[in-house]
Amino acid sequence: MTKNPQPITTEFDSMQYKKTTLQQWNQAAPAWHRWSPLLSRWLGPATETMLDMAGVESGHRVLDVAAGAGEQSLAAARRVGAGGHVLATDLSAEILHYAEQSANLAGLDNIKTREIDGEQLAELDEPEFDAVISRVGLIYFPDQIKAMDGMKQQLKKGGKVAAMVYSTAEKNPFFSLPVSIIRRRANLPAPLPGQPGPFSLGSREKLQQLFSDAGLSNISVEAINAPVRVRSAAECLQFEQESFGALHQMLSSLSDPEKDEAWQEIETSLSQFESNGQFEGPCEMLVAVGQK
Repeated sequence: MTKNPQPITTEFDSMQYKKTTLQQWNQAAPAWHRWSPLLSRWLGPATETMLDMAGVESGHRVLDVAAGAGEQSLAAARRVGAGGHVLATDLSAEILHYAEQSANLAGLDNIKTREIDGEQLAELDEPEFDAVISRVGLIYFPDQIKAMDGMKQQLKKGGKVAAMVYSTAEKNPFFSLPVSIIRRRANLPAPLPGQPGPFSLGSREKLQQLFSDAGLSNISVEAINAPVRVRSAAECLQFEQESFGALHQMLSSLSDPEKDEAWQEIETSLSQFESNGQFEGPCEMLVAVGQK
């Protein structure tokens, strides 16, 4: 059955978006933590590049914005050592609970967490940081320049901001195919101008411009191949179903049988990336850095 198109909205409601985003991450927090071994394999190398580009080293203070379950926060904490410090921040206190849990299990006592909107970093009352990092978080901020301004404000002079984002939809079909299938089946309108989303900073030029608009210098962007490697398309689908809350929000207008049909089409589409008993979903990340 074909659904009627969703009501046409001409303005993006950032406040409602944040409420929905918070709900999604609160719900997805346990799964995001449960899938942390996959996240480490998938994004670990790109994370190390981000930390390299940010110049994170022993004794540094690091601010992690939109830290989620904190896998990259732990990587930064290991780098800075006992003489350094990492502050992991996120909109969701629920997901930060898992970052704290992981830090405790890893024996890392140089991390603390704080629930805060990434666009309100000016409210932080902390000593200045040597580096600010954000892994796959900046793309979801409604006011990206405000977030960047806040990151810059928290830096020492000469400190660096480094952020990891998805590149274009074409280079990330493991994610863009499910999004396009759901958008078609649910008759969703095109994203509104300025609306955040996974590919909102997908071009080098746009990412560089954002860092430039924030007043950062010595800006560079590096593309990193980061394929999603799991056993099968079915496992990739399970990962996305459990961890990517936005997909469920996009499906909300469909009936349960229609949702099942959409998921089946997604799995069939993703199966093109299966070969020799393994799944390798194409993914490219961009890592940008700028200096205060």
